[in-house]
Amino acid sequence: MKKVSCSNLDALFAAIAEAKKLYLPTADGADEKRGAKYAAWTPETVYAADAVNTVRSAKDFFFPQVERMANFKVEGKSIEVKDIREECEDFVIFGVRACDAASFKILDSVYLSDPVDTFYQNRREHGVIMTMACGKPSETCFCSVFGIDAAEPAGDISCWRSGDEILMQANTEKGEALLASLPMLEDAADNAADAAKEDIRKVLDKLPLKNLSTDKFGGDKLMELFDSDKWEGLSQSCLACGTCTFVCPTCQCYDIRDYDTGHGIQRFRCWDSCMYSDFTLCAHGNTRTTQMQRFRQRFMHKLVYYPANNEGTFGCVGCGRCMKSCPISMNIVKVMKTLGEDHE
Repeated sequence: MKKVSCSNLDALFAAIAEAKKLYLPTADGADEKRGAKYAAWTPETVYAADAVNTVRSAKDFFFPQVERMANFKVEGKSIEVKDIREECEDFVIFGVRACDAASFKILDSVYLSDPVDTFYQNRREHGVIMTMACGKPSETCFCSVFGIDAAEPAGDISCWRSGDEILMQANTEKGEALLASLPMLEDAADNAADAAKEDIRKVLDKLPLKNLSTDKFGGDKLMELFDSDKWEGLSQSCLACGTCTFVCPTCQCYDIRDYDTGHGIQRFRCWDSCMYSDFTLCAHGNTRTTQMQRFRQRFMHKLVYYPANNEGTFGCVGCGRCMKSCPISMNIVKVMKTLGEDHE
């Protein structure tokens, strides 16, 4: 276990940034009203230490909203494909919360399974994740429902705020190497974070959603949940705006688009949403023709399909972003509570 004084955080950030690109939550200027966002560290950057979570999740670093995948040159019947992949720079993400850290395992199960997505793999290999335990979880947080401990965040390095110090524990070889390279760190007792963990768990035990249950969900409940008559009522107010999918740290859907530049074709991967009417649109049309069907697909995937194929792990990490962002206040918590009533 290592430690650094909170007053020495800028020196810590500067030391990390000397060797690797450093990103951390910030809430400067006009963005302060919207909430914290990740930004590259500079000497003028103000770390948003008190922000519970960023507006957008940390998945952007590994699965960006838009990325170019290939270039094509077409001359007559000849097509030249240019592989544009290159090694990305080493980088560190500081201040990742436990929910976002848990979301990486879900993304890994999709993009690191055969066939491996080398774009995603490249970023994962070059990234170092420094998590920060949640000192003041929000009332919209419910990560514990999915077995995530906000007091014990995963990542390459786990951090805790204790008084005027930041405690750090390396969990991987990448984490150990990074901590060993930072001369301002001091040794701390192995149990130095125990008091901070206990305080966090006391707060977690008082959160309003701590008793939300997943017992009524999972792969073995497929047909009874799919056929529930509650979906129609739940979906009626949905605007199909896709906001919930774009702030979600575990959503993985994307579309592939080709653009003619006049000098060749560029292929891009862009985030997509199962809530959109043109999602997975085929020549014969869309396989889910109503908003109710698309709404049902989103939540069935999180609560039934994904756990059915991943040893019971749910496709939600309880970050609460959808609760804060939905313009009509519809979210996975309301879906779970409503559907759960059918099986009391």
